[in-house]
Amino acid sequence: MEKAMHHSHGIGYAEYARKHEKRMDVERARENDYRKSQSLYAKITKQTKK
Repeated sequence: MEKAMHHSHGIGYAEYARKHEKRMDVERARENDYRKSQSLYAKITKQTKK
């Protein structure tokens, strides 16, 4: 899990757990990625129903 966290967000889990601001940055990025994926999914779904 440590490698995945570092690869995805550029910090290790220990730093993520220790530093609140870093944790908030990661969570904001995750939320942004989630919203983008939902938007893309909706767009693709709409295009395939035509």
